[in-house]
Amino acid sequence: MLTKKHTAWKKNRKLGDVYGGRTFPKLADKIFNRQHNLAAPNSTDETPIYILENPSRDFYFPVTIDEIKLTLAKLPKEHTEHLTHIWLQKIKKTQYLNGDTFQGCFICGSKVYLIVLHPFPTDNKMRFGKTKPENKNLNYYKKYRTDLQQDENGWYLQWTDKTIKDYYLNDLLLHEIGHSVDSFYKRYWSVATESKKENFAKNFVAVWSNKVRQTFDG
Repeated sequence: MLTKKHTAWKKNRKLGDVYGGRTFPKLADKIFNRQHNLAAPNSTDETPIYILENPSRDFYFPVTIDEIKLTLAKLPKEHTEHLTHIWLQKIKKTQYLNGDTFQGCFICGSKVYLIVLHPFPTDNKMRFGKTKPENKNLNYYKKYRTDLQQDENGWYLQWTDKTIKDYYLNDLLLHEIGHSVDSFYKRYWSVATESKKENFAKNFVAVWSNKVRQTFDG
């Protein structure tokens, strides 16, 4: 059960910039309009501060805060100690279907280093819209799912509770941590560094995924 300390958080009017994110393929660059409105933690706060919102009935979070903590505990301290917040943030179904959401992202600014994770549809269908996605958009998921399907709502990959949890913990979360490490120790985001930033995050996943991997039954 979560305590108040797990979910304690504050808002302010200082906004930050997005420095990376794993988007749904349909999204393109809308993610770079994202900003945070969180206050930096006090020196006495235990970090990262976890924020857990209740998703709508059409979505769920494939991972728990305890599972995220276990993953972070397996990484070197210098890779995670700068993180101030991890926010499991709800979304609206219309936003998801319109491609106005993302799976996860790293945002920093005003002494806040935030990872946001969004929930997944309860039917476990990762949707790509009415237009058949290109192979380059599917390649990122090929080690988890290759069974592209189509229904009246468009194209989708069918996941299971087990495979989507595996992806969120051992790939998506690590990808965003990779962005945070890159931003904190190496570079600030710009158009010129976009490909280097993405390559760093991908390499971070490649190096650490097997070392932190959690396995699941079912």
